[in-house]
Amino acid sequence: MNIFEQYLDKIKKIVLDQAKNGKLVLPEKLDGITAELPPEKFNSDISTNVAMFLSKLNNKPPLELAKLLAKLIKESDDLIDDITIVKPGFINIKFKPVFWTNFVQSIIKVSDNYGINSNENKKNYLIEFVSANPTGPLHVGHCRGAVLGDVIGNVLSFNKHKVTKEYYVNDYGNQIVNFTKSVYLRIRENLFKEPFPLDNDDLYPGDYLISFAQNIISANKDINFEDFDKIAEKLTELSIDEALKLIKNNLNILGINHDNFVSEKKIVNNQEVEKVVDYLQKTKFVYKGKIKAPVGKDNDKWVEREQLLFRSTDFGDDKDRALQKTDGSWTYFASDVAYHKNKLDRNFDFLINILGADHSGYIKRISSSVDALSNSKGKLICKVSQLVKLIKDKKPFKMSKRKGDYITVDDLINEVGKDATRFIMLNRSSDVELDFDFDNVIEKSKDNPLFYVQYCYARIASVFRHIDKDLNSEIKINNYDFKYSIDEINILKKISEWPKCIDVTTNKLEPHRILAYLYDLASLFHSYWNLGKDDPDKRFINDQKKINDDKLVFLKIISNVIKSGMNIVGVSTPEKM
Repeated sequence: MNIFEQYLDKIKKIVLDQAKNGKLVLPEKLDGITAELPPEKFNSDISTNVAMFLSKLNNKPPLELAKLLAKLIKESDDLIDDITIVKPGFINIKFKPVFWTNFVQSIIKVSDNYGINSNENKKNYLIEFVSANPTGPLHVGHCRGAVLGDVIGNVLSFNKHKVTKEYYVNDYGNQIVNFTKSVYLRIRENLFKEPFPLDNDDLYPGDYLISFAQNIISANKDINFEDFDKIAEKLTELSIDEALKLIKNNLNILGINHDNFVSEKKIVNNQEVEKVVDYLQKTKFVYKGKIKAPVGKDNDKWVEREQLLFRSTDFGDDKDRALQKTDGSWTYFASDVAYHKNKLDRNFDFLINILGADHSGYIKRISSSVDALSNSKGKLICKVSQLVKLIKDKKPFKMSKRKGDYITVDDLINEVGKDATRFIMLNRSSDVELDFDFDNVIEKSKDNPLFYVQYCYARIASVFRHIDKDLNSEIKINNYDFKYSIDEINILKKISEWPKCIDVTTNKLEPHRILAYLYDLASLFHSYWNLGKDDPDKRFINDQKKINDDKLVFLKIISNVIKSGMNIVGVSTPEKM
């Protein structure tokens, strides 16, 4: 039940009727009309800008138009108690108490499904995220994007869209050759006591390769490790398998499971790159040309060579992009274009890519290729996950480790746990840098948003436990003739915004909005809970050690929303803290 959508529809019907009667002039679309929760100081329940939206077109002052529309809105609904007009022309609607009784009755029946937009056309999404090179464990730089992609998928799934979560395995190219050589040298170190050359910058020095080497040796007794060239292909396969096992374990600990792992090597070997280049040539988006020196490069040292180029400037990119190197091998971009053609061929409505901060410049060229391949714009949506800075004792923090020159996902989870890692990674919009403060994460106060929301749920659970009821079971009430106080109605107003939060989060793909909503709801609840310390009427358990049905239902719907939100975020809702 989205009360804002309901009243928006009523308001639009009123203005459409007025337009039919020749009393109003309307634009082609009414999308600019809004219905929102007004600021608390106005003591109203819904505010609309309809008068200001139509003022100019109808050549009438907003306040004059608001008086006409306010009268019609009030006459259309007997649940409206009062309507006030606020400069410069907002119409503020106040409901009768029975409205909130009806509201509670309607949403307790749908339980966990409250917030789902059943009127929305459901789409089929492919979300590609993480896609780190299969050369070692995931680090903190991957962690934020991993959680972002997972929770975007979760909120879309909650809203009944079809979602596929995918990992693109970059198992082709020079980095894989160097990675395989690194594993080989660790094998030689194990078998023949040859020291690993730590001074070679092309190799991967992390100690995790020692266990890779040991696993490969013990599981492959039939392989002779004397000659690298003879076993390179097989060793590459075994090394990538080891890396993917580690990565999947990292993701599993973080609470993430992908539906698909797509191999770049298979795409190349299946000649999908040649096929997509051929397609783009037929559609006149590929040509032979030369690229000028990149900005910041020394033009005197830059050598212009003829290459196979994609016309990405036709789609707003700042320059055309190379598909083939001068030696005839394909560029990374060419493989990526082939992969996106592979995605398009699977007939998803939307493709979502979660990219790291260092890949933000890549968005325009890959979006251009998808536009060219699909003959449509907006098919590909790219979200950038900005950097995470770890803070402890008010200073940048680096944990001790033996896995290379970065902090791994395992390091972070071992320090603060999965719930805190996931929650805090989403605590700000993904397009701004995030400070991950270890001191706040372990604090049991409102400065720790995870604790504050979980404590809200635990407090509600404690009331149910006190009366020997299961918080997760269905509540059966025969008579919903409830009366709620102003403080309770303020919380119900926040509850009424949950479907709106889900809609905005789904449309903008911004899951930090869910965390902000949950924190606000928890804050309202904790404030109300604390009123009971001084006012017995505000307590949930009365002197007879019982709870009234109205308060029981009130607590239940709060817990349902908290549970739904935390499930989307992928964190727990403990009943005791």
